[in-house]
Amino acid sequence: MLPLLAGLLLVAASLTPSLIPRDWLVQGLLAGASMAAGYAMMQFLLAIWRTLEIPVLRGRAARIGHALLAVPVLALLGACVFMAGDWQNSIRARMGMPALEVSNTTKMLATALAVFLLLFLIGKAVQALFDLLRLRLARYIPVRSANVLGLLLAALITVTLTRDGVVNWAMRIADSSYVAAQHLTDVSVAPPAQDWQAGSAASGIAWDLMGKPGRDFVLGGPDAAAIARFTGRPAREPLRIYVGLAQDKNPETRARTALDEMLRVGAFDRKVLVLASPTGTGWMDPASYDALEYMQGGDVATVAVQYSYLQSPLALIFETDAGLAQTEALMRLVYDHWRGLPAERRPRLYLHGISLGAWSSMHAFNPFQMMNEPVSGAFWVGPPFPSTLWRQANAARQAQSPFVLPQIDQGEVIRYASQFAPPDRSGKPWGRLRILFLQYGSDPIVFYDATSVWRAPIWMREPPAPDVSPLLRFTPIVTQFQLAADMLVATSAPPGFGHIYHAHDYIDGWVSVTAPEDWTAADTVRLKAICGVNGLTGCENR
Repeated sequence: MLPLLAGLLLVAASLTPSLIPRDWLVQGLLAGASMAAGYAMMQFLLAIWRTLEIPVLRGRAARIGHALLAVPVLALLGACVFMAGDWQNSIRARMGMPALEVSNTTKMLATALAVFLLLFLIGKAVQALFDLLRLRLARYIPVRSANVLGLLLAALITVTLTRDGVVNWAMRIADSSYVAAQHLTDVSVAPPAQDWQAGSAASGIAWDLMGKPGRDFVLGGPDAAAIARFTGRPAREPLRIYVGLAQDKNPETRARTALDEMLRVGAFDRKVLVLASPTGTGWMDPASYDALEYMQGGDVATVAVQYSYLQSPLALIFETDAGLAQTEALMRLVYDHWRGLPAERRPRLYLHGISLGAWSSMHAFNPFQMMNEPVSGAFWVGPPFPSTLWRQANAARQAQSPFVLPQIDQGEVIRYASQFAPPDRSGKPWGRLRILFLQYGSDPIVFYDATSVWRAPIWMREPPAPDVSPLLRFTPIVTQFQLAADMLVATSAPPGFGHIYHAHDYIDGWVSVTAPEDWTAADTVRLKAICGVNGLTGCENR
């Protein structure tokens, strides 16, 4: 009875709000996992209790005690189910989303029960394996030794089957699905006709190996005519260079292919050169690159190399080193060539990445290598929580500044921005090197915390950001599950919240990091008028 009551307590806690609004299906999955965790935790504690041979209530006394505990637990669960809709609406209101009209409580509870039963049966199977092993071993060795060895063997078999069996099988399916998706394209879309475009007949990059994200990137964005209409001055055709993962298995070879293409099309002759790192699937957010090309009059070259087919959360877990190796190889080749150019002929060099791309881009940033000849800056958006450089910067924040929006010294080198706090809000000048982190307080990819199993993250101990529900509360174990669920649905938020970054915030970021000297606030307003309209991710090429 006690394990069941513990599970129900965690179900109640799982209904409280977190960073991202949840529908009934996600909430059901979360509640079922929470219930299983509570059940297993209490079973473990009871096992220790019995091992220590501490007396327990039995018979009628036990039934009365369980009944007394069940009443408040069930009352709390009922109250939380009743409040669940209001709690979710407290998040939705901050994100400009309509309030929930139907709670679908029955569907949610049925899903939670199904998930719990599935996990319960898996747990029983593991228990049966343990019992089988310890009883067999007890024939040959002392009982205590058999129990310990049986537990270790059962754990080893379970982990091996899960990791090398279920997980690898699922990964193969996911990988093959994404590989197929990469090559889905309209057969009527021909390779670029201009020799200066990546994937053209004159290019060393194979069009059919570029993948759909790369083809979309190369063919997308404003042309010189659209940029000239915006600026009122002659413009250049922006250069977009993209090397697909299928181009070659070796990241060094892909990086060399990218550099060769940059040299072929004159990327180092542009005013601004951007080394961009894609997201896990290879996607390049048009909201960012379109805006920069308008701002710089088209005098921009952007180069990117794909390193994965998987969605960013999966790539972060299962292909951790792939993005790091790729961006490091590209950065080394490009930076060495850039540094070898006469200082007066070099383009301004910037690093840029979104989500997992920000993480890998940060990894390629070597301040010791660049100390004498640094790049012009970096613009990193939605940096994932494991990002070492981001964590080091956070650790250097001024004590009075909030964790979700730190202040580093006077902001000469490193600044943070959000949708509610533009990067130049202090009015103080930048230094020689400009590094900007754009992050939303409601982005779980940024603010997930592995220690939330037992303690509240720093940002939960401070006043909430404007896009975070004030009703969010920390609960051991449950908060960990909530943040994990938030990461899975982080892109379900509307533009400007969660992990969906708005074009207007990209514009403010690029204006701060790399705007031309004659750029004005009126120019920013005009650019925002054609970018991110009605939630669109790119800019209207008009």
